[in-house]
Amino acid sequence: MQKLRARQQQAAEQTRREAAGAVRPVNGQDHILGDPGAPVKLVEFSDFECPFCKRAHPTLKRIMAEYGESGKVAWVYRHFPLDALHKKARKEAQASECANELGGNDAFWAYTDRLYEITPSNDRLDLSLLPKVAEEIGLDRDTFEACLAGDARGGKYADHIESDVQDAVASGGSGTPYMVVIAPNGEVLPSGCSSISTSVSLKSFKLISTICIFSSSRSVVEIVGESMSSRPWKGTRWQK
Repeated sequence: MQKLRARQQQAAEQTRREAAGAVRPVNGQDHILGDPGAPVKLVEFSDFECPFCKRAHPTLKRIMAEYGESGKVAWVYRHFPLDALHKKARKEAQASECANELGGNDAFWAYTDRLYEITPSNDRLDLSLLPKVAEEIGLDRDTFEACLAGDARGGKYADHIESDVQDAVASGGSGTPYMVVIAPNGEVLPSGCSSISTSVSLKSFKLISTICIFSSSRSVVEIVGESMSSRPWKGTRWQK
């Protein structure tokens, strides 16, 4: 029975890895925090109304503070609004795209940070606050509101948002946050990354393992608030 279960788990993991490999290549149209040429890229598919995404966001910012500033890791943000649960999420995704349109990549990330700070999650954000957030980060409110026009599917950015959604689904995403890690050798690993190719260097292996631990849905929620650097490395995990 144990052998059968192990084979089933291996088959499921292989299916997940194959699906993750279908993720759209990172390109100049993406929202990237850090060096676009970083050897390791963490692609996050997220929903602004998802409580787990809200809780994961500060952890991912700490990953970037520790590894992004030195050019080791880049964080790629893509939209994955869960329509059945969060009716406001696409409009909020549109708002972040408007911030990008008016203020560039820095404005996108500033808007994203602030939105996760203020949202109560689960469709409880008052959408009238979206222009206010734009003002807070230095954008012109009237221009922002004009950009934000349109229906709940995302207005002028509906196709762009839907493209991200389809990318998430095609690469194995079924919930949020869903993340994949792209290794220096091009290998694409889904959340949790239970196995990593031995073709990467030891230095890259340690870094990717760390990112994989923190990109797993369980670990991102459980570990939030802890410091990675305060725990020594042991094998393929951080000591408790």
